[in-house]
Order: sequence, then C-alpha cells, then structure tokens
Amino acid sequence: MKKSSYTHNLPALIVLFAMLMFWQLGAMNLNAAYILPSPVQIFEKMWELREPLFTVHLPATLLITSIGLVLSIVLGVALAILMDVSVLMRKCLYPIVVGSQTIPTTAIAPLFVLWFGYGIWSKVLVSVLITFFPITITVYDGLRSTRMDMKKLLLTYGATQWEIFLKLKIPYALPYFFSAIKMAIPISVIGAAIGEWLGAQSGLGYFSRRMMTQLDGAGVFAPIVLLSVVAMGSVAVITLLERRFVRWRGES
Repeated sequence: MKKSSYTHNLPALIVLFAMLMFWQLGAMNLNAAYILPSPVQIFEKMWELREPLFTVHLPATLLITSIGLVLSIVLGVALAILMDVSVLMRKCLYPIVVGSQTIPTTAIAPLFVLWFGYGIWSKVLVSVLITFFPITITVYDGLRSTRMDMKKLLLTYGATQWEIFLKLKIPYALPYFFSAIKMAIPISVIGAAIGEWLGAQSGLGYFSRRMMTQLDGAGVFAPIVLLSVVAMGSVAVITLLERRFVRWRGES
C-alpha cells in the first residue's frame, strides 16, 4: 500500500523538485532577493522567524480559517438542502448565491474592517463570503444526483421523504460534500489572508504585508509558503476522512 502511494505521488514530487530547482537557479541569477528570493532564502527566513510565525501569526490565521470554514459548511449545507427540498427556495436563493460571488473581495473586505473593526470577525466574514459558494453548489449538485429509480423504489416500499433523505440522498451527496470541503479549505485560507492583508493586528497575511513594507522578499514569501503547507495538510486530512467514510467512491 505504501509503495503504491509513493508511486502514485512520484510524478508530482518530480515536478515539484524541478520547479524548486528552476526557481532556485532563477533567483540566484537575478540576485535580487527583495523581488524574488530563492527557496533556500525563504526557508532560512522561516527558521529565523519561527517564533512569531508559529506562536503568534499562524494560530491567528488558523483561528480565522477554522471559524470561517465551519460557518461556511453550516451555511452552505443548509442552503443546499433548502434548494433541494423546495423549488421556490431554489428560485429565490440560487441567483443570490451566484450573485454573491460577483462582489470583488478586495472591494468588500475594507468595508468589513470598517464595520467590524480589526478583530477576527471582519476576516471571518471575508472567508465565509468566498467559501460558502462552492460548498452550496457542490452539495446541492450531490443531492440532485440521486438516482430517481432508487427514489421511486423506496417510495414503493413506503419510505417517507425524511427516510429517503437520510438513506439515499445523504450517501449520494457525501462524496460531493468532501469534494466541496477540499475546494473550500484553500479558498478559506486565501480569504483569511486577504482580510489580514487589508486590516489586522496579527496573522500570516498581516505579517506578509509588514515584511513587504520592509522590502524583505523572503519575509513576504515565508508566511505564504506556510499558508500553502497548512492548506495542503488540511486537504490531505480531509482526503483520509473521505477514504474512511466514502469507501464506495470510484467503484463501478
């Protein structure tokens, strides 16, 4: 099993290594770390700034991301269920859900800071605004993908709509739900970073902006790399949970 997993990931690891080598050589030839630091310089900066990064700014960003993701899951799943059970609700909510994504995040985020201050809630709202949409649409598509012949069969046996929802629609929608979470995690991290960049007192986005004012290229990239690692690790955890709870996925 482990050998198969390593073989499966080997092409991605090779491409990643080649990209890092190309980046390292390009940065060395450019010799302008304030514009394009090398991967080695970035990791050195991360080690140098490990205390504020890991004890202050990373926990602040994780808190915002976690709260925003939980709220997005609750809101997104609730909207998906409402649109699935009621045609009227779908006609009312679907255009609003889609329209909410036409609002430029960089335009609305400063208003959230103005309304809610520099605390976590202005950043949480930015994260929710750009995260709930993929959850809503993907889970809704999962609920609508339920096979009609199975539904008719359960109705023939006298099943109620609630029993159909629990025993048929939820299993069908579960793979879509995990896919939505895997899409939402990176977006949630991005939303938190955007909110921190535009107005915050702590967090990786705030730290990156502060390093930019000091023309510290490696300091700007260090929290970005850390954000990427956190997002990839979180997606990997969700993938493991998906394999645990959706064992039938991929079967014909």
